[in-house]
Amino acid sequence: MPRVNTKFDRPDPALVERLSAYSSATIHEAQGRLGALSSTIKPVDDAMSLCGPAFTVRCAPRDNIMLQAAIAHAQPGDVVVVSAGEYAEAGSFGDVLANACVAKGLGGLITDTGVRDTRELRELGFPVFSFSVSIKGTVKETVGPMAEPVLIGGEIVRPGDVVRGDADGVVVVRREDVDDVVRKSQERVDAEAGYIAAYRAGKSVIEVSNLAAVLEAKGLVIDD
Repeated sequence: MPRVNTKFDRPDPALVERLSAYSSATIHEAQGRLGALSSTIKPVDDAMSLCGPAFTVRCAPRDNIMLQAAIAHAQPGDVVVVSAGEYAEAGSFGDVLANACVAKGLGGLITDTGVRDTRELRELGFPVFSFSVSIKGTVKETVGPMAEPVLIGGEIVRPGDVVRGDADGVVVVRREDVDDVVRKSQERVDAEAGYIAAYRAGKSVIEVSNLAAVLEAKGLVIDD
């Protein structure tokens, strides 16, 4: 009989809240262009946004028994992260399970398989990021690991790592790096605000980004 230990460390909730102020793209760039999940994983509604510690689970394709177990054992604020082999033709999650998640106070769902009932999910407002949308049902047969590292969207996600999702996609931040990434994300936001101010003051993108010497070294000649 497989045994599962669902105890793991989570980052300080205050740090998670601070990280949530930054976009997935900003975080990805700030941490050295690391952590971006595959662009195939997108929200079912662009208005959906999530940020929280990952409660990881691995499911067999077209099987959601372990997803349901994960929902039952995840803690409020956790984001359930499901690795199911990038299987598109299955609707492993819908409005009924989403209501179970809302009742528990969970922070969202990220999955590399399909979901369904998308109109109801949008109306409910529970953040769902998925590989596909499919009406095809699932079985409940194969048990597997929870709260262990999983591969999803080309990235390893460990339990307790923070996942940030918005209209552009999903990025993962290692739980021990959250404080540093918050700082670097703010530095990036400040730098970009400076670029925008310079553009509005009349400077060109070449001036602001110091591209003149780079373009010249690459042999580009522009005749105005």
